[in-house]
Amino acid sequence: MQLRTIFPVLGQTLRHRRWNFRRAGALRGTVGRVCAVALLPASTLLLSGNTLAQDGAKTSTVKVTVTNLRNTKGVVRACMTTNPKLFPKCRGEANAYSVTVPAAKTVALRFKDVKPGRYAIALLHDENNNGKADRALMMMPKEGFGFSRDAKVRMGPPKFKSAAFDVTAEDQSQSITMRYML
Repeated sequence: MQLRTIFPVLGQTLRHRRWNFRRAGALRGTVGRVCAVALLPASTLLLSGNTLAQDGAKTSTVKVTVTNLRNTKGVVRACMTTNPKLFPKCRGEANAYSVTVPAAKTVALRFKDVKPGRYAIALLHDENNNGKADRALMMMPKEGFGFSRDAKVRMGPPKFKSAAFDVTAEDQSQSITMRYML
């Protein structure tokens, strides 16, 4: 029985396991096979519930509207994190939420299945779509950037606490203005 074709996610973890119904004491014979098949739909319902996190907490969607893009070249990259040490880059964090969308006059982003917590969002208008923030003249960014709560930029990116906001079980919206230095 190939679980990989029925449940692609579950099949990855059970790929090398062989099910031998004759050796399994509880699943012996036809009755065991019928019970196993009857349990498959129940496991599907448990695995498909995307409104609940693994720990049982209700998840929500964070909608972000990005305005003030100077052109429609490239993409807008967004990262939402709970880790103050990795903000604003979000690199190396498994729990960070990332979204990339084509640039437009006004961009709408959605972070889905977000667990409740304290988050901060960093945006980059990657005009040449090279995956990094291009810089010029004493490390000043050439491309647009933005942060949740429109946190102020002084001699570097804002601190996590300046951009942080609380996500609850209810869906919410953020509006971020893209800024350019050059």
